[in-house]
Amino acid sequence: MTNMDQHISTEPVERSRIPPFAFVLTICIGVIGSNSLALGPIAPEVARSLDAGASAVMTASAAFGLGTAASAIFLGRFIDRYGPSRMLALALLLLAIGLGGSAAAPALPFLAATQLLVGIAAGVALPAIYTLAAIVAPAGRESETIGLVLTGWTLSMVAGVPMSAAIADFAGWRVTFLVVAAAALIACAAVRMAVVQDAPQAAASSPLTALSVRGAVPLLSACAAFMAAFYGVYAYIGDHLHAVLDLPLSANGFIAAFYGVGFGSAAFLDRLIDRLGAGKLLPLIFLVVAAVYVAMAAASGSYEAMLVVVFFWGLANHFGLNVLIMRLTALCPTRRGAIMGLNSGVTYLALFAGTLVFGTVYSGAGFFILPIAAGGLMLAAALCAALAPR
Repeated sequence: MTNMDQHISTEPVERSRIPPFAFVLTICIGVIGSNSLALGPIAPEVARSLDAGASAVMTASAAFGLGTAASAIFLGRFIDRYGPSRMLALALLLLAIGLGGSAAAPALPFLAATQLLVGIAAGVALPAIYTLAAIVAPAGRESETIGLVLTGWTLSMVAGVPMSAAIADFAGWRVTFLVVAAAALIACAAVRMAVVQDAPQAAASSPLTALSVRGAVPLLSACAAFMAAFYGVYAYIGDHLHAVLDLPLSANGFIAAFYGVGFGSAAFLDRLIDRLGAGKLLPLIFLVVAAVYVAMAAASGSYEAMLVVVFFWGLANHFGLNVLIMRLTALCPTRRGAIMGLNSGVTYLALFAGTLVFGTVYSGAGFFILPIAAGGLMLAAALCAALAPR
């Protein structure tokens, strides 16, 4: 029997097992992701139904992102005051109400308003989920637990988005929102029935006081660069494939699927992070992501090569996001909700800024330069992560 086996055998079984509640959190992520990613594919049908342009319909997606960012920054601190499980259940209920309103939207402004409400709910739900993942993770399996929860994004990308599009085709886009609303209610009930030891903590007096926590600023700066790089590149891959490589729109679905499979596959390797230590790994992981972007630029002229690179992009991004969340949640246990709220707020602000700036670059210089710029951002992220105290 090895030393590791001896160590494991003397630990209580309950401490080494990932709790079933982690799977509930995975489903919660999948529900939120299914809404945030589904509007794009069903936009033409929504536009036809509401007598609006497809681009105008995407203002509802922008409203969702704005609501998520503002809510995460300014309401995340209430997770610490009232407890993450209570706030998550409340957020999922609000999410279901907003989705039901989206399904009943008689006009585009109403749809945008209900998606803003959904965004407000998601801005509380996401940091609550990440906080709970850190709370319920068994000692020594923190990375595996958080990685399992993060596979909810894969679930939404590989299963939720195609299913939403299929439902919209056969039953109409309104039914798509109703199905996601029903899933949110089921997730809400599961959270309410679960028993989680997450005693409320004293809340910060200001949503930005969490920035005073040692290490928060460099890690959130790394998050901003990481997310701006991802969203800036991901937003324009589809147009590059269609306009430059002359591929059908269905090719975009395979790009999303390969990314999602790569992202999800990384969950099987997350235990390596627990063994090696998250503190020293984050800068190295960000450097690997930078290398993937350089490879993407080199492969941008070949669809087959892009599929391979995108798989490894998802793999590397999973590790980056996992370790980043581990580092942030470990900074100050009594302010986890506020810190993760800032993380979600920074993420969605980076989505806005990255998409806007990279779009300008794409219009003037083409796709090749985007992964190069993203690689530069990842070098900055690696530097910020290296400066953050462990």
